[in-house]
Amino acid sequence: MQSSQTASGTVKKALSVLDQVASFERPVRLNELVEVSPYPKGTLYRMLQTLRSEGMLTYDETQQAYSLGIRLVRLAHTAWTQSSLAPTARPILDALSKSIGETIHLAQLDNAQVLYVDKRNAQRPVEMFSQAGKVGPAYCTGVGKAMLAFLPETELQQVLEQQSYHRFTPHTLGSVEELRDELSNIRTRGYAYDREEHEPGIICIAMPILTRTKRVMGAISVTSTTSRTSLDQLKALAPEMHQAADAIAETAEHWRFPVEQKSKETMEG
Repeated sequence: MQSSQTASGTVKKALSVLDQVASFERPVRLNELVEVSPYPKGTLYRMLQTLRSEGMLTYDETQQAYSLGIRLVRLAHTAWTQSSLAPTARPILDALSKSIGETIHLAQLDNAQVLYVDKRNAQRPVEMFSQAGKVGPAYCTGVGKAMLAFLPETELQQVLEQQSYHRFTPHTLGSVEELRDELSNIRTRGYAYDREEHEPGIICIAMPILTRTKRVMGAISVTSTTSRTSLDQLKALAPEMHQAADAIAETAEHWRFPVEQKSKETMEG
């Protein structure tokens, strides 16, 4: 009988292989995976075959290449529906996008990184890194810093230890000390900025999405470019963004905990 520790190790290996396949963002051959995998070729091949048999991967005989499988698409859709803020936030993001006309992002924290779960393009779209489903750094993005600033200290410390502090631009914060100072300022004013910290020419204002007990659910941002707006102009959007963030939080809490909310209302009545 397989021990729980062995099973856990097998699952971790399988997930790491899926991550490796996904990282190529295209069909990938076995030899390419061997070059980046920590596992011997034989072990990697067996993992690939198991994942293929379970529908987690597909294999193209002509190209001799692996791709993510349709079962993952079904799981991802379910996770997006049940776990992300995107479905409940959709009408609020639509209204905010129509009002502001700039790029709107909705993001959540995922293993100390930022996961973009939804996006609305500007009336005049700008090419940028962020897309729904992409993962980005937390320490140098507006949405990332907005969420980090309101984490409990114990959780924040764990997340800060996992940041890379790579300088993407001359404006990127390069140490945990710099980031902590920035997070303190964010807590004071209630929202965050991205001052060309992740991509040159890209700036944003970001607002945390907090529950009534101040638990971090996610963040929204309005993103533009230095060629057509400024941080002062983005700052003027803070009140409207705050209303949108509160509306998302309230909608999400009602949606996620309907029984608890109903019981509370019954008790109050």
